[in-house]
Amino acid sequence: MNAVSETSERGLIEAARQDPARFGELYELHFDRVYAYVSRRIGDRDAAQDVTSEVFHHALANLKQFEWRGAPFGAWLMRIASNAITDRWRRQNRESGQSSEIEAVSKEPSPEDVQHRAKLFALVRALPDEQRRVIEMRFAEEKSVREIAVALGKTEGSIKQLQFRGIQKLREEVGSSARGKSSESNA
Repeated sequence: MNAVSETSERGLIEAARQDPARFGELYELHFDRVYAYVSRRIGDRDAAQDVTSEVFHHALANLKQFEWRGAPFGAWLMRIASNAITDRWRRQNRESGQSSEIEAVSKEPSPEDVQHRAKLFALVRALPDEQRRVIEMRFAEEKSVREIAVALGKTEGSIKQLQFRGIQKLREEVGSSARGKSSESNA
């Protein structure tokens, strides 16, 4: 586990069991990874947000049943996410009147793919506010430059500039982390 040690995570879980308001720390710790996993499998932003919300709601409601069995808390959340996605597909299948099992929309993402998406979400959140908002609206919400300009009260040119700078900053961050990994592997 990169972000927090198992001992620290156990402490967070125990604190959340005593006071559910403390669950927010676990949520913050695992949100990017769970959302990346769900969004990769579902492909629809609104549905991915709904399922991710269901995952954390279920985890909070069943936190007292969580037991350490050699797998980290994040693995438990991923299992909940996988089950929530399957349940959603089955519900959609029943509602559409189909009798056969629905196959996965996409192949099972690799742990590296999930980790990469989680890092990308974190990098986007670290952008300056205006750049972050433009990137989110442009790529997550799939809005046009004109729609973003109207929503933010800016010119289309300034939106394009904010988008360019945000993407440039993301490329630099991804490039520097890739260079860091290659120098680690050469050591």
